[in-house]
Amino acid sequence: MMIMKYKVKSTIILLIASIFFVGCNDGYLDRRIDSRLSKEQVFSSYDYVTQFVVGTYSWLPNGFDRIDGAMLASASDEAEHTWDGSEIQKFNYGSWTPYSNPDDQWNRLFSGIRRVNLLLENIDNVNLDSYKLNPLPDIQAEYNRRVADLKRWKYEMRFLRAYFYFELVKRYGAVPIIEKTLSIEDDFSNITRNSIPECIDFIVAECDSVATILNVYPGREPNDPNASGRITKGAAMALKSRTLLIAASPLFLEPDNLTDQKPSDPIKWKKAADAAKDVIELGVYSLSPTYSGIFNNYGSPELILAYRHGNSNRFERANYPIGYEQGQSGTTPTQNLVNAYEMLNGKSINDPGSGYDPQNPYQNRDPRLLQTVIVNNSQWNGRKVELWTGGRDGKGKDQASKTGYYLKKYVIENLDLLQNRTAAHTWALFRLAEIYLNYAEALNEYDPTNPDIAKYVNLVRNRAGMPNLPDGLTQEQMRERIIHERRVEFAFEEHRFWDVRRWKIAASVLGSPITGMEITRIDDNHFQFQEVPVENRVFMNKMYWYPIPQNELIKTDWDQNPDW
Repeated sequence: MMIMKYKVKSTIILLIASIFFVGCNDGYLDRRIDSRLSKEQVFSSYDYVTQFVVGTYSWLPNGFDRIDGAMLASASDEAEHTWDGSEIQKFNYGSWTPYSNPDDQWNRLFSGIRRVNLLLENIDNVNLDSYKLNPLPDIQAEYNRRVADLKRWKYEMRFLRAYFYFELVKRYGAVPIIEKTLSIEDDFSNITRNSIPECIDFIVAECDSVATILNVYPGREPNDPNASGRITKGAAMALKSRTLLIAASPLFLEPDNLTDQKPSDPIKWKKAADAAKDVIELGVYSLSPTYSGIFNNYGSPELILAYRHGNSNRFERANYPIGYEQGQSGTTPTQNLVNAYEMLNGKSINDPGSGYDPQNPYQNRDPRLLQTVIVNNSQWNGRKVELWTGGRDGKGKDQASKTGYYLKKYVIENLDLLQNRTAAHTWALFRLAEIYLNYAEALNEYDPTNPDIAKYVNLVRNRAGMPNLPDGLTQEQMRERIIHERRVEFAFEEHRFWDVRRWKIAASVLGSPITGMEITRIDDNHFQFQEVPVENRVFMNKMYWYPIPQNELIKTDWDQNPDW
């Protein structure tokens, strides 16, 4: 069974090189620091430890183009990647294996965990005597500041370790919890894969400890403009919310049962609801006034934690429409996703009386559609986008979108790629809208008549310019509305790929064909639209979990995840 512990033979000594020492070839610090330094030199220096801490933040995930130039959305019903040869297509063709996984994060995440363990074991060796023994007031103030920094960094690093474990558990299920650095002299005979509940408990306990110590602001002043890039009390509580939400979800309740059965545990849902409500009641975060104002905006009041990139244009080169200089198309939204956006009146496009016009398909739609997707004949980057067949950006051009759409969300519009202009990018790791929808989902599963459910879904909808949900929805109807709201609110933010798995609906969602829009130009402002098939997708039940990398199983007695 997947959730039981598996004993590891003493031959796991070889595992050290492949897991726990990965990423350490450059010495104890990242490449910016002289790799010839010893561990003792590094961890006796406040300055070097500072750089070690900052470097460890880089292990946080970001989703701009991390899978062979593609976003993870291209392995869900949100998108199709233009380049057929991208590794991302292995997900869609069902050709990924324990030997070849496009998103195999095992080594990388355990490398980050080892890095945290190394720091926690050595951070108390930082030598501050030159400050401690100097009686000058300014020096004493600096000493106290550094002591406080070292204490805070311990908890920031514990958060990162918990986050890395969350990323492992949502992919692989049961994994070994390791809280110390390992060397080839250690006894490995008792290392096991902890059960999923044990992993969840470990992550939650770490979040609770971190939230007890860290402040809601990372520095000493409120409204710190760098707040969203630093680990805070709110970030720890948000990770707890997300962790308890997956723990209550059907896949995690029965991790070995990969059928469509959907068990429920009201106690777990209540824990998830309480954790989300705790974040809300901090009163620190607020929804961005506009939906588009969240993205690539490091100072958005909605961001709880974000990954900030330096200036670049790589994401734009990978995703600008093909008719723009240097544009390579890339991650292109599907008709499946576009069809999910409601009309402005709150009706589905398939509802009677919705007002949807198949020959004017983007009029009067949920405003998030046109803030997420570039559609035909829309104004973008100095001209109208020509997605019709034969147009500058449409079918007939090499590497043109197959779906009739290009990505707008997260893409910075007016960069001159010929001049190599760049800009900063911010990837949202946690934001308040997620907490609202976490709360609503969990509450609906154990207290379905609670008015807070509709309240918090409506807050997300209203911010986007959409009307309230209808009154009187049943629990099942509200569940479907929440699933829908997460789909459109978090498109291209790496939620959908995981949501459909934890809900146990991936077999039908990710195993269904991808469709696009065939567009024929009549004249400059008139077009014909026809939905067309783009790609058949493959999803087998074993794909609810990632396979453990085969090279790890060779060295251990662990069982592989079901059916791999």
